[in-house]
Amino acid sequence: MAKEVVPEERRRRRRPTRQGVLVTQQLVVETALRMLHEHGRDGLTVRRLGVALGADPSTLYRYFRGIDDLTLAIADELIGRAMRGWRPGGAWRKDLREVGLRIHTAYLAHPQAAVLTASRVSGRANEIAGDEAVLGILRSTGLPDTDVVRIYQAFVDQALAFAALDAASLALPEAARAADGEVWRATYARLPAETHPNIAATAPLLVARMNDSAYPTALEMLLDSAEASVRRARRGSDPGDQGAD
Repeated sequence: MAKEVVPEERRRRRRPTRQGVLVTQQLVVETALRMLHEHGRDGLTVRRLGVALGADPSTLYRYFRGIDDLTLAIADELIGRAMRGWRPGGAWRKDLREVGLRIHTAYLAHPQAAVLTASRVSGRANEIAGDEAVLGILRSTGLPDTDVVRIYQAFVDQALAFAALDAASLALPEAARAADGEVWRATYARLPAETHPNIAATAPLLVARMNDSAYPTALEMLLDSAEASVRRARRGSDPGDQGAD
């Protein structure tokens, strides 16, 4: 059975921990992020969290119903970090690009946490504020709401999918990541044109690009598609999902 979360006004510890700090909800989230970075998702347990906080493991339940509830709070924290200090500039494409790159960067700063949370929907304050901002950017273009939601879904899912993909690579042990990266040079670049003409023709370009994230390129492609929709809508002849994009 899920444990009852202590009401907000009763959450603050009355006494400092053995380390001389007062536990807060934010401290629990930040400690969990550090543990994920140091030990991976399997290292984030109630017992280890208590040790890291210098408090009884049951301290977690003053703030969260369990590890899954904490995971949702971590997801919300990453979105909050991505959006912190952001203000719309008024140019919708530039604003949307900046938000996407901010999300991607914030998640890659915590790859273990990104892998754990990118697929989750927390319904918490930072996530809601981020969604409101993205929808506001898209609605400012004058697009019909059906197109706004279509592009919003693609934008958010693309940002989080690339964050998870790129974070999964960063979360690998260094030796495994280096070995994966070397495959393009050691294997693909050596394939003969007689048997693999297309790979051989593009091998130098593949070696140069394939170990970098494709997110910036994919984001620009999505923005190109969104801009085409905006142009059609402003001409009054938007065919919806049909056509080139």
